[in-house]
Amino acid sequence: MMEKTDRHYRYFARQLTTCALLYTEMITTGAILHGDRDHLLAFDPCEHPLALQLGGDDPEQLRRAIEIADAYGYDEYNLNVGCPSDRVQNANFGACLMARPAHVRDLVAAMRSATPKPVTVKHRIGIDGRESYDELVDFMRTVAEAGPTRFTVHARIAILAGLSPKENRTVPPLRYDDVYRLKEEMPSLQIEINGHVMNPHEIAGHLTRVDAVMVGRAAYDDPWILSSVDHRFFGQPYRSVTRRAVIDAMVEYVDRWCMAGWSARSVVRHMLGLFHGRPGARRFKQLLSGRFDEGSGAAVLRNAVANVPDRVLDEPAPCV
Repeated sequence: MMEKTDRHYRYFARQLTTCALLYTEMITTGAILHGDRDHLLAFDPCEHPLALQLGGDDPEQLRRAIEIADAYGYDEYNLNVGCPSDRVQNANFGACLMARPAHVRDLVAAMRSATPKPVTVKHRIGIDGRESYDELVDFMRTVAEAGPTRFTVHARIAILAGLSPKENRTVPPLRYDDVYRLKEEMPSLQIEINGHVMNPHEIAGHLTRVDAVMVGRAAYDDPWILSSVDHRFFGQPYRSVTRRAVIDAMVEYVDRWCMAGWSARSVVRHMLGLFHGRPGARRFKQLLSGRFDEGSGAAVLRNAVANVPDRVLDEPAPCV
């Protein structure tokens, strides 16, 4: 979810769910050690619970990055062992690390030595040359020796030679049954499933077989699906959130960022899917995607929402 789950999207998502664990974009250890830390790591308190996803292959750098990040108050840390991009491979982290289970175990151990907070691992069910279920089990058993809190398993292999990251999200077939089998055969491990989970109905189905579900691009393209999860999956009292209330909160947020000299477009670009599949959605997206004076972000947002019928704006979140 690079260039997707930044702090502005996460603030927006928090208007829809207060309970779901949110993730940062993958941030490399080098960026944290040598870059603008406040820009990379700062977040609004409303974003809790929040996991920092890290990319790296050096135990000491991962340890130091977590020590730095801990001052910002993250709730957990996640090691990305699933990204298949060429750039990530060239830096020797992401999905290519699945070929080195013992090294991933050592990375997790270093991370755990830096913080008492949960440390988790996100990975694929395999990569080129390590595609079998038995090799997946070997990877997880080896990494489990370091005591990660949870394994988030993307139910596709990553093909590192010949497919783009986008193709790796669609071309390799989904193997949900392999993830279910992992939980059956290793019940002591916390297993979370990921991969083309599109709606709360599918979340509910997966939760009958595994401990947790990670939703990726569906929650970005159609964020309204998040509006029911607190009540349905976290046992919270039903909260009748509406898209109008979300817009009102985001208008104030855009104003704050504009007054601080930041780009309104960096915020509103994450809101394009709020009316996905509903009347007025096309015009709403057109207006937010067009050219506008960066200082007028809140006005553009209000103008865009004026094209949406009141019945859609005031439609309550699903209660089941």
